[in-house]
Amino acid sequence: MHKIYFVFLLCCCQVLVAQQGYRSPFDFKLLLAGNFGELRSNHYHSGLDLKTEGGVGKPVHAVEKGYVSRISISAWGYGNGLYLTHPDGTTTVYGHLQRFAPKIAEFARRQQYAKESFMIDVLVSPNQLPVEQGEVVAYSGNTGSSAGPHTHFEVRNTKTEELYDPLIYLKNYFTDTRAPEIRNILICPVPGEGGVNDVERKVRLNTTALVGGKQRVIGKITAWGKIGVALRAEDYMNDTYNRYGVKEITLFADGKQIFHSNLEHYLIPETHYVNSFTDYEYYKKTGFSFIRSFVEPGNKLRFIQTDRNRGYININEERTYNLAYRISDFFGNTTEMTFEIEGKRQNISKPNYSDTTLMHWNVNTDFKARNSQLYIPVGYLYDDLHFIYKEKQDPSGIASIFTMHNHFVPIHNDCRLSLRISKDTVTNKNQYGIVYFQGNGVKWIGGTYKNGWITGNIRELGDFTVRIDSKGPTIVPVNANNWIKRRSITFQLSDNMSGLANFKGTLDGKFVLFEMNNRAVINWKFDLRDLPKGQHTLKLLAWDQCGNTSEYTRSLSW
Repeated sequence: MHKIYFVFLLCCCQVLVAQQGYRSPFDFKLLLAGNFGELRSNHYHSGLDLKTEGGVGKPVHAVEKGYVSRISISAWGYGNGLYLTHPDGTTTVYGHLQRFAPKIAEFARRQQYAKESFMIDVLVSPNQLPVEQGEVVAYSGNTGSSAGPHTHFEVRNTKTEELYDPLIYLKNYFTDTRAPEIRNILICPVPGEGGVNDVERKVRLNTTALVGGKQRVIGKITAWGKIGVALRAEDYMNDTYNRYGVKEITLFADGKQIFHSNLEHYLIPETHYVNSFTDYEYYKKTGFSFIRSFVEPGNKLRFIQTDRNRGYININEERTYNLAYRISDFFGNTTEMTFEIEGKRQNISKPNYSDTTLMHWNVNTDFKARNSQLYIPVGYLYDDLHFIYKEKQDPSGIASIFTMHNHFVPIHNDCRLSLRISKDTVTNKNQYGIVYFQGNGVKWIGGTYKNGWITGNIRELGDFTVRIDSKGPTIVPVNANNWIKRRSITFQLSDNMSGLANFKGTLDGKFVLFEMNNRAVINWKFDLRDLPKGQHTLKLLAWDQCGNTSEYTRSLSW
């Protein structure tokens, strides 16, 4: 406990020191497209999405002196990503960049040619690429998993990689007088222990705004037994139309605080707890994210405090229960809402768990059936689970379809699933892979083959089977007749099953750098002055996650 407290104090001291004197990454007014801690699919948003006036190519400045400590280039994720480490113990991260400043770009290009790969992730020693505060280190873009021009900006503890809210450092560059708003609340009866409005399911209610920054719930709530409350809320800022996540939430019951969360920092491994922090099942079914004001036993988020009932409310008297929410943003803008729950006796039926297997969240689970095995490490479930298992024969497939409970139970981290292959006829065992049924299609999980079984890692429960991927990626030349004229060679790459893994281009056997954007288009820009006139052979090799390869060859002359 003393060690944890010391680390917490150290982090706080670093934040206090670091927030003094950080300059803006841009020379224009900062506006947010997304804020820290926003609820995303399977994770919290780890930084700020800074608007770039609707375009790309805007100079990005180092917020403090330091050195380039890491460079990552990928068609996905942060795209072109840059990491700067500073003397105050923090590292700042800049993502979705169009390109790096010349000295950094030259260093990155050497690494790409040395590794003969467009995609790289390299660590840089402190003396190789020093930077000064305010120095232009890159230019804003739209690379990687980006839906529009912006720059993703993070602040991390260099040693622990704990993520801090960058507004702590950049708050003087923003104006915010707008308070967050509660859109809905969700009353969540515990199965077999609670009921709401004479039903044993979750009940969603809308809200409306009142004068003076307060809100009220539309509709009446009656309940009995053990329930939890969740809310859907949005924040706003001056001069933008965007909606943001809410930083601080407090719930009171009969005047006593029973839940409080204040998201200012978190460790990267904690990000998956978002699936317990929110109502995962409701999100999967409706697309709406509701933040729970109660805590499952396996949720270990450090920025949450509850009463001894973990935020659950026991409605065991026929009286009025008075509840109140208070939500705030980073700048202290606050909204309050009071509502009532009438205690009313209701019939509560006991669930039938006769055909299930009880899995405890706080022990290792090793489930074994004739044709499947599932291992879930301790703490990877957020609560005890009455696990439903089914196996259905698939006459047209190479394995059965396995139901591992339903699609509405998250798993905190990778757990091991093994499935037996009933028609093991493929020579290249690398072409087998576990797939997850998702909507009308399947999602490739992959895995490793051994003795008629395929084993892979999964992060959610649902329906699984085994498929074969024996086809390499598709390579399509784009405007090939104009390549020489435009001095630019372009291809479109795609894959039908396991997904594109990588690609490599050569000219007369020597590596050439094809660069990729987030739409699977690769491009090599060249200068005829650097190449002798005559006949040349261009080759492009692409391979997928199973190792299936495709090759394109073309003769070029100039």
